[in-house]
Amino acid sequence: MKTLIRAFFRLVRLLLAPFMLLWAAWPVRREASRSPEAEQRLQAALEGMSLYHFPTCPFCIRTRRALRRMGIDLPLRDALHDPQAREELEQGGGRIQVPCLRIPDANGKDRWLYESDDIIAYLSRLAREAEQPETRKAA
Repeated sequence: MKTLIRAFFRLVRLLLAPFMLLWAAWPVRREASRSPEAEQRLQAALEGMSLYHFPTCPFCIRTRRALRRMGIDLPLRDALHDPQAREELEQGGGRIQVPCLRIPDANGKDRWLYESDDIIAYLSRLAREAEQPETRKAA
């Protein structure tokens, strides 16, 4: 019975995959553009970060669409088809779960942020702070 259920869900994923990829590629309305100075501050804050994902994972699609909407360009690491990315995710993050944002810190250690809501909130906060650097310094 377990094999039958597993086969059923694989079939469902196989049938839905093209539609999910189409949804992922569908254009999103981009938020207001940033000033060149704010863009530089944001790029400096994003330095070294990368997003580990699976192409047809609904939560990964949601995260990638949010990145496009915010105008954030991060390196994407396909943990499904790239064995090196999968190994990095497992060794560094401790588990193979996507989406996962790799955040380097000043000490040379990496922080691994899971959950699409948390990733979107974190990057959204970075984008807001880049727009208003004086509030970030005061905090």
